[in-house]
Amino acid sequence: MTGISFTKKLGKEMGEDRVTSLAAELAYYFMLSIFPLLILVLSILPYLSIDKQQAVDFLTNYAPGEIGSILQDNVISIISEPQGGLLTVGILGTLWSASNGMMALMRALNLAYDVEETRSFIKARLLSILLTIGFILVFIVTLVLPVFGDVIINTMTTALNLPESTEILFRVLRWVVAVAIMASILAALYHFAPNKNFPFKEVIVGAIVATIGWQIISLAFSFYVSNFGNYSATYGSLGGVIILMLWFYLTGIILLVGGEVNALLHKMRKGVNVADENEQIRF
Repeated sequence: MTGISFTKKLGKEMGEDRVTSLAAELAYYFMLSIFPLLILVLSILPYLSIDKQQAVDFLTNYAPGEIGSILQDNVISIISEPQGGLLTVGILGTLWSASNGMMALMRALNLAYDVEETRSFIKARLLSILLTIGFILVFIVTLVLPVFGDVIINTMTTALNLPESTEILFRVLRWVVAVAIMASILAALYHFAPNKNFPFKEVIVGAIVATIGWQIISLAFSFYVSNFGNYSATYGSLGGVIILMLWFYLTGIILLVGGEVNALLHKMRKGVNVADENEQIRF
């Protein structure tokens, strides 16, 4: 099977598995969980001694378009001082809301792999909570690395008297590590979420596709919203919310595409008739 044929078959599988509809469902649950997640993460930051303005700058610079603006409204007041009660509410709210989205993702991956869900509700819910915690860790690492990265790099270069070229390498590796962690968590998701565990070597391709795809989608969407999309003129004060929903929708599609890639490759390895029988992929 050629690379073009593989892409066509992937598109057909995505249509049959209703990827766009399931991505809309994921976007809904992501929307419900984002604010409890922010409360949780931002309530932890005071214990990490992260500068308030750095956290605000991260939100406005990293999130696409107006998303950072609508998320930063209460950031300063939340992270000004440790708030144990708020942290507890954030943990409970985030785990419950986000685990609903994870349950939907588990159902979607079962559909991609053509397997039935036979796990009990309690087992599936506990698994979804564990996977949700993994995603929260990714979120925190993605936030902390850019903030602490310069401090760590400057300390190392000063203490070890490293040349400038090494400092540049460390700054690049800082982002490589963040991407590698994200790919690892996605590989764990694609391994554990379906009701059939597949070896990590069989799911890493989809994890890499989803990681790279999400980075590209986020950058492209941010560029479009900043330069061409005038959502505020159409939706008024709801413009930022609409942008956030669209970003979540695209994120859901990317996550499901990674699962569909793994599922299609698995079917081909097992000899399932997915296109041209007994042919190898040629890219």
